[in-house]
Amino acid sequence: MRALFEVIDIALTMYMWIVIIMAIFSWLVAFNVVNTRNQVVAMIGDFLYRITDPALRPIRNFLPNLGGIDISPVILFLIIIFLQRIIELYIIPNVF
Repeated sequence: MRALFEVIDIALTMYMWIVIIMAIFSWLVAFNVVNTRNQVVAMIGDFLYRITDPALRPIRNFLPNLGGIDISPVILFLIIIFLQRIIELYIIPNVF
């Protein structure tokens, strides 16, 4: 049972890294550093969007419009860190 919770913890950490990569990618596209007309870049962007949008969309719908600032990844980080701490502090010690 402990191994299952550790796998969940690893998956949450990997998802945090994917969200970081998506944020950096969106900045690179916004500042015209990478060209989305390139097929490889467009495929990477589409993959990152499809992976992160289901978690970020409800947060974006809940938050008020802040103009061009998107703080939904920060809120998602806080939620993921909260879930990881619950697993580490309350669930894993009680498994044994």
